[in-house]
Amino acid sequence: MLAKSVDTAPEAPGVVYEPKWDGWRAIAFRRPNGVYLQSRAGRDLSSYFPDITEAVSEAVPAGAVLDGELVVWEGERTNFSQLQRRVTAGAQLPALIGRHPAHYVVFDLLRAPPGRPLLDTTLIERRALLEQLLADAPVSLTLSPQTTDLEQAVEWLHTWTAAGMEGLMIKRLDGRYEPGRRGWQKLRAYRTTEAIIGGVTPTIDNPQTLLLGRVDQHGRLRYTGRTSPLRPPQRTELASLLTPHDPTSEAKHPWPQPLPAAWPDNLSSHNHSPTPRSPQRS
Repeated sequence: MLAKSVDTAPEAPGVVYEPKWDGWRAIAFRRPNGVYLQSRAGRDLSSYFPDITEAVSEAVPAGAVLDGELVVWEGERTNFSQLQRRVTAGAQLPALIGRHPAHYVVFDLLRAPPGRPLLDTTLIERRALLEQLLADAPVSLTLSPQTTDLEQAVEWLHTWTAAGMEGLMIKRLDGRYEPGRRGWQKLRAYRTTEAIIGGVTPTIDNPQTLLLGRVDQHGRLRYTGRTSPLRPPQRTELASLLTPHDPTSEAKHPWPQPLPAAWPDNLSSHNHSPTPRSPQRS
């Protein structure tokens, strides 16, 4: 089940709020012979998270289907890059798991043991069954917090973002689980900061995205990521403000062209954006 974005958190009877975590959405199928972890895109994640499949296998009876978020904690906040490293770790995966074990933050139950379908039951009923199911689960299987108090949800939004919370999920307690439908709502948390426009794609005359940078403690301009696609009025306005870097000037542009694929995103702990290719520097 999916969610549509909203600008404010509605306050209404029968509405519940949950944290939106910075991780990978995954459904866990507890089968008689083990556990299958499936990503939102339908990809098999089981081999990358043996610590989670083992925990689900030991704590959850066969026939259950869970919905939740895979996260990795580093210190007091989640680290998205450690999730990504699971896919490329290869033979180093056991060592990586030892240093950065994963957690599965569960927020819904789609089937109850031994296989009873719950899609047509209400969220409040599914939540009660989920709480019973995870009552004695290990810490790696975490029941996602939930509240009907908007003030508490707003407090989460203001204080938990530093720990890796991306926003709020808003759901109806009487709602059924509808796969593929945007029947939930999500309110994203935003941070603001100043950045330098170091380049654009594809051209300065038609800037569709901006390549942003920030100056580090040594005075070097570091690439930090790209913006979302600009709307046509924004492109027109920016085209009149941007000027290309003069390669003959004494002031050298600090970025290579095109940008190397391995450039990190230093603005946040991870980079959700695609790596820009062949940008025009400004």
